[in-house]
Amino acid sequence: MNRNFEDARYYLGRAAETAKQGVREEIEGLQDRVNDLTGRGGEEEPEAGRVEQLQNDLAEMEQRLEGEARERVMEARQRLEAYRNRSD
Repeated sequence: MNRNFEDARYYLGRAAETAKQGVREEIEGLQDRVNDLTGRGGEEEPEAGRVEQLQNDLAEMEQRLEGEARERVMEARQRLEAYRNRSD
């Protein structure tokens, strides 16, 4: 595989991981604010259904981000192929 594609794939993977971590951190911050506003203070254990829903949401988001990254790589490959065919 071309070195540029290897680099692009690596950085897309890192971008997906960074985005996933950012979403996790954002959700944690929102959860803390909601707990503070409702007076729960975070000492109570969250409802099992709520935790499962958040985990499912994160898994779906991860899949979507991975799919988007794959689409971007495919688009880059198509553009490169079109460029190569045009310059022949």
